[in-house]
Amino acid sequence: MTLEDSLRSLSLDYLNLLINGQAFSDVTFSVEGRLVHAHRCILAARSLFFRKCFCGPDPPSGLDPSGSRINTVGSPGSRSNVIPVNSVGYEVFLLLLQFLYSGQVSIVPQKHEPRPNCGERGCWHTHCTSAVDLALDTLAAARCFGVEQLAMLTQKQLANMVEKASIEDVMKVLIASRKQDMHQLWTTCSHLVAKSGLPPEVLAKHLPIDVVAKIEELRLKSSIARRSLMPHHHHHLHDLTSAADLEDQKIRRMKRALDSSDVELVKLMVMGEGLNLDEALALHYAVENCSREVVKALLELGAANVNYQAGPAGKTPLHIAAEMVSPDMVAVLLDHHADPNVRTVDGVTPLDILRTLTSDFLFKGAVPGLAHMEPNKLRLCLELVQSAAMVLSREEGNVNATSTLIYPSMSDEHNTSSSGSNLANLNLDSRLVYLNLGAAGSGQMGSRMDEEDDSNHNNQRDHHAMSRHDPTMYHHHSHDF
Repeated sequence: MTLEDSLRSLSLDYLNLLINGQAFSDVTFSVEGRLVHAHRCILAARSLFFRKCFCGPDPPSGLDPSGSRINTVGSPGSRSNVIPVNSVGYEVFLLLLQFLYSGQVSIVPQKHEPRPNCGERGCWHTHCTSAVDLALDTLAAARCFGVEQLAMLTQKQLANMVEKASIEDVMKVLIASRKQDMHQLWTTCSHLVAKSGLPPEVLAKHLPIDVVAKIEELRLKSSIARRSLMPHHHHHLHDLTSAADLEDQKIRRMKRALDSSDVELVKLMVMGEGLNLDEALALHYAVENCSREVVKALLELGAANVNYQAGPAGKTPLHIAAEMVSPDMVAVLLDHHADPNVRTVDGVTPLDILRTLTSDFLFKGAVPGLAHMEPNKLRLCLELVQSAAMVLSREEGNVNATSTLIYPSMSDEHNTSSSGSNLANLNLDSRLVYLNLGAAGSGQMGSRMDEEDDSNHNNQRDHHAMSRHDPTMYHHHSHDF
């Protein structure tokens, strides 16, 4: 047996002690209402924090964000002492103990496992928001409990994640690295944010002002370095800067016009000034900030791509409407051929977003950021997008059937059964969510309102299944946002 094999065997032996729960355990922690059994000698040997906790005259503070100390329940010599842990979650605490017992741990969540903040089914969780959040929580726990080896391991993991993560998650890691003085991770994230091209006013919504100033410093140094390497391009760079300033002015004028519902001015800007509505993210802005009528008028100009994917995340206007839980916006976008199957960079569709919101609402009772969300609106949004996906599936099935008649294939039976099962799953999923949300809505809004809304939504669903693009089908749901 080699030295490596011997160490691996030792690591597994210690880890089995943790897995076996109460075997030889002499300390118990309570985390999120669940008991975790451990061994004082191992924890004290591996962590100075636990050594002070078990051996010092006063237990160390810092586990609870409010500043409360670790308290034991029972007498000092009792084997039934329970130590409440309030600063970290159950999953993160187990990862911490796993590292203390075995010297190794996998911070990446299990692939294809349903996770909070990840709406993609079958995600590998290598760089999604859920994976980044777990790594950040693990890093905070490692620093809190004084396990520097785990902190360094997590820092390296985060450095790999941010290379492919969304810019929102990169900014989240940037703030954490600044708070915990992790200079290497700070450097990596700050350069990624500087290269993102996001203007300072957007960065200021997510980052402290002094951090935004440092990002702008990096950009300035980078541009100066480029100019010093290419002096003969000075005039060209000046021209590019002037053109960029002109485009920024156009976009600001466009937003003011949309805010005042002046779509005619936007039309004149498109025709006379060459404004590109897609690059200006006009439709995304209108969906998020304007009324249904403005969005409809903008779409009817015919100059905006309803499926344009914007920003580092690659969201379409339909993604934004789904996040807002706005049936009016969802309806008008679908009426103008928005594709419910378009995926973001992380592989999330508008249908995934609505399913995640529905799941959170049913099992948690409220959705963060949407505390006033009405269950009937969520149900209607889900029905509209679900119906549109079913229509597209049928259309694709008809096209495949036609091509199969022209070019016969050996796998006809398999394709037919597969598409049929997909449609069956969509129908079943729609009915189940419809019933569940109906029950949730009746508890909040009263049975009479729920019955009236149910009949309206049933009529709406029938109309949508027959004709997806009828421009009058959503008229009675019109609201201004």
